[in-house]
Amino acid sequence: MDDALSEILRGLRLDGVEYGRCQPSAPWATAYPPQAQAQFHFLAGGAAWLKTPQGEWLELAAGDAVLLPRGDAHVLASAPDVTPVAVGDLRKRQVCDGIVDLQCACADARNLLFFAVMRFNVDPRHPLLQLMPPLMLTSDLAGSEPAIPALLAAMMREVEMQRVGSGGILARLADVLTATIIRAWVEHGCGAATGWLAAVRNPEIGRVLAAIHLEPERDWSVPELARLMGASRSGFAQRFVDVVGETPARYIARMRMHQAHQWLRDGQRVASVANRLGYESEASFSRAFRKIIGMPPSHLRAGRQAAEVVPA
Repeated sequence: MDDALSEILRGLRLDGVEYGRCQPSAPWATAYPPQAQAQFHFLAGGAAWLKTPQGEWLELAAGDAVLLPRGDAHVLASAPDVTPVAVGDLRKRQVCDGIVDLQCACADARNLLFFAVMRFNVDPRHPLLQLMPPLMLTSDLAGSEPAIPALLAAMMREVEMQRVGSGGILARLADVLTATIIRAWVEHGCGAATGWLAAVRNPEIGRVLAAIHLEPERDWSVPELARLMGASRSGFAQRFVDVVGETPARYIARMRMHQAHQWLRDGQRVASVANRLGYESEASFSRAFRKIIGMPPSHLRAGRQAAEVVPA
């Protein structure tokens, strides 16, 4: 597992994406509320300001890309002093399946903003997404990643031509684009010495995280992971806490329960999930699940069944 980032990204895929564009005319400002889906913006032309989830304003230039992996609230605007309009209040024109145009009051061809609402195959509370920062800004992404202009040009063509299957092709392009943004941020972005950036840059911890993410159903032990890293148990545990921010046992527990959450969302029975994770009883699994997720697995299962009921 020499490339921990590649191994970890193998477990992260897009299950769906809504892609679109807009050409706003100044003054303009759009507020994006918090949501479960990841959000992506690429400024292909013009200039804009971004109000981050922390409330700071950042100036964007053509070529800048932003990924909010957990869908935190933010604002895009022509200037920080413009009163924002909620994105839900803007009219959308459906171009074809999965592709929309935001209807601006006045269009300005000099400003071109592409956006995507992305649904990952894991929920926002999953440890993989929690390790990421709330916002990834890669300045001049096209310069650091030569493939980006070609990807965006291909996405633009799919929007404009409105051909059969465009939604599916855009989803696959967005999958590649998202992985590229994450890689660019890891390689070129600035970040703290802890958390996601430090974890994937650290060869020992990165190797351990990759193993856990590739086999979340496995009942990993601390000694087993310490051997994988090539360190003593105590040395491994302390190094893991220093880099990741929590103990190995806590991280493993969260990974296992979020995998269980995904299986339950996919329709598997509680008893089957408990058995896959090695629990001797549904009761012991339910206690562990509720401690991490905040609800019993039966509630998630019942909610899914209710959603599947079709009114007469």
